[in-house]
Amino acid sequence: MDLIYLRSFMEVARCQSFTKAAENLGYVQSSVTTHIQKLENEYGVILFERYGRTMRLTSAGEQLRHYFDQILRLYDDSKHLISRQVSGHLDIGTIESLVAYFLPPVFNRFREAFPQINLQALPLAEPHILQLIKTGELDIGIIMDRLVTEEDVESIPLRQEPLVLVAEPGHPLCGASSVHLKDLHNLSYIATEQTCTYRAAFETLLNGHNVAYRIHHEFGSLEAIKRLVGYGLGVGLLPRIAVDRELAENQLVALPFAHPDIVFYTQIVLHKKKWKSPAIRHLIELLTEAAETDKRLAR
Repeated sequence: MDLIYLRSFMEVARCQSFTKAAENLGYVQSSVTTHIQKLENEYGVILFERYGRTMRLTSAGEQLRHYFDQILRLYDDSKHLISRQVSGHLDIGTIESLVAYFLPPVFNRFREAFPQINLQALPLAEPHILQLIKTGELDIGIIMDRLVTEEDVESIPLRQEPLVLVAEPGHPLCGASSVHLKDLHNLSYIATEQTCTYRAAFETLLNGHNVAYRIHHEFGSLEAIKRLVGYGLGVGLLPRIAVDRELAENQLVALPFAHPDIVFYTQIVLHKKKWKSPAIRHLIELLTEAAETDKRLAR
């Protein structure tokens, strides 16, 4: 049974006229007549009786009007609830550096728009995030990686995320106009965790050019890495957003090193078949806006 039939029934009952009901609903009169006839066939009763120029509900019609009113109200309420998605949860996979230095203002604005959505950010490694996106266990991922081109995964690039090789202010390479791979031979290196994608890309680059290096320490905490680098125990490859404050305060220096093999992007990833609810669409808009704002400020 089509809800259009119920709406036609309710409008005829209100107007007591097929003609007026058709005008109000934007139908031709024959369509409204057909809707009522289908309902009458469905229930096996007569719903309206004609008295002069007006239509009145029969006793069966009176009973059904009460139920039809409830059905339509429930449908409208459910449509409003789902289209707005004012409650529920949103599971996000991301990495520590983005949680610490990029996402908090975005999450705050999202909560203002969708206060009843329980937004859960899970700190995970990028390969794990992609795996959970594919299986549908995460709604959305926010990662820093090379542009993702995997099957079934949609990538929405937000911005290129600069990686910087940081050192203590007195490091021997600080005064160089540029730093090349050969200059990093016998590098003493404070590394991120083994699952870190930019660490893997950096070490692949060094190994591919036979550049010897020594991992002095290995930490999952960016703050710990920055402290050790600041004490001169080695250099660290970190996202620029994670060291902006230390660079501004001259606690660390950025060595003039860059290479096309370690170009990374902050990007949104989600399953290609994932339904983008209003909450997800709004989060994507906020992330895009925040990334654009940061890019303008960095110029």
